Amino acid sequence: MESPTNSTCIFDVRSFGAIGDAVTDDTQAFKSAWEAACQVKSGILLVPNGYSFMIQSMIFAGPCQTGFTFQVNGVLMPPDGPDSWPKNTSRHQWLVFYRMDGMSLQGAGTIDGKGEKWWNLPCKPHMGINKTTIAGPCDSPVALRFFMSSNVTVHGLKIRNSPQFHFRFDSCRNVLIDTIVINSPPRSPNTDGIHVENSDSVGIYNSVISNGDDCISIGSGSFNVDIRNVTCGPGHGISIGSLGNHNSRACVKNITVSNTIIRHSDNGVRIKTWQGGSGSVSAVTFKEIHMDTVRNPIIIDQYYCFTKGCLNQTSAVLVSDILYTNIKGTYDSRSRPIRFACSDSIPCTNLTLAEVELLPSTGNIFLDPFCWNAYGDSPTLTIPPISCLLQGLPRPITAFDSEKC
Repeated sequence: MESPTNSTCIFDVRSFGAIGDAVTDDTQAFKSAWEAACQVKSGILLVPNGYSFMIQSMIFAGPCQTGFTFQVNGVLMPPDGPDSWPKNTSRHQWLVFYRMDGMSLQGAGTIDGKGEKWWNLPCKPHMGINKTTIAGPCDSPVALRFFMSSNVTVHGLKIRNSPQFHFRFDSCRNVLIDTIVINSPPRSPNTDGIHVENSDSVGIYNSVISNGDDCISIGSGSFNVDIRNVTCGPGHGISIGSLGNHNSRACVKNITVSNTIIRHSDNGVRIKTWQGGSGSVSAVTFKEIHMDTVRNPIIIDQYYCFTKGCLNQTSAVLVSDILYTNIKGTYDSRSRPIRFACSDSIPCTNLTLAEVELLPSTGNIFLDPFCWNAYGDSPTLTIPPISCLLQGLPRPITAFDSEKC
């Protein structure tokens, strides 16, 4: 079907055969609308309000003409669970935007990942007795993935119930995410809100994220990430990592998290690395963050491990030049408010804490911070006092210079 005649820029998916009744497979109509809109300068692929479109796993490949907009005003959804997923279609991802430059994904609509049947696969960590799992196929799709794309804007959308990560940005540059809402149940497994990896210059602003894993997770190869005015939780907080798995090299630098609220989460701001890795995490700032009943408000864990069978290894990802300032609020008194568990062989260096005030959410029991091989300073009084930091720098510091990226 040809494109609409009343506008040279707007390509309504219904004009290409989409039904929008939440049952009919509208995949082919979306493919046709994409191909048409992609070829027009300032083309708009319109998902209209009042309709729910079910589409299968797709790769929206560029490049397109400049100014391309994917306007979601209605509802987008995938097939309903593993049994409805086409047999020969990848289960790793649902909607992929590949090699796009200058694209906007925006609108007042909803992207519903219909994740519950994926969360309940027997291989997933159940919340029953002993959190038992059963061996079997476990792949679950990421809802939205941007791959090798640049100058991307995501604005205004609601994304809910992803089978796995809600957003994943791989090998992207100049990404702006603003005013979005991500919502999945607190116990939905592996439902990270936004995951960034091998990407440079990413801004995440003015958004609300509630899910079953990290609100925002920052993986290896990420540089110049700015996170501001985000409300996070319930979930697992904001994490750098995990890094260095399978003895890999990881590099993360210039990360800022500011003016953010983290509430009712397992963690607040966290850096997590595996033993045996290499590389470095450096130039990280956490500032003006309010914690509300967070179990581990400030944590560096260089002994990250899923199981009890992880071997001790000497190499590690170097963690250095980390600033925590104006971090206040309450912590769940089952855990210590500050925990720096650094590598035996490669210590954390230049950790700075200023204007940190963390009080127990209930009762009057104040737990002391924990430090292991952590070097740094606290130029202002912290609550609780952090007297366990080692002063100065380990000697010889040059022994660790080779680890920096």
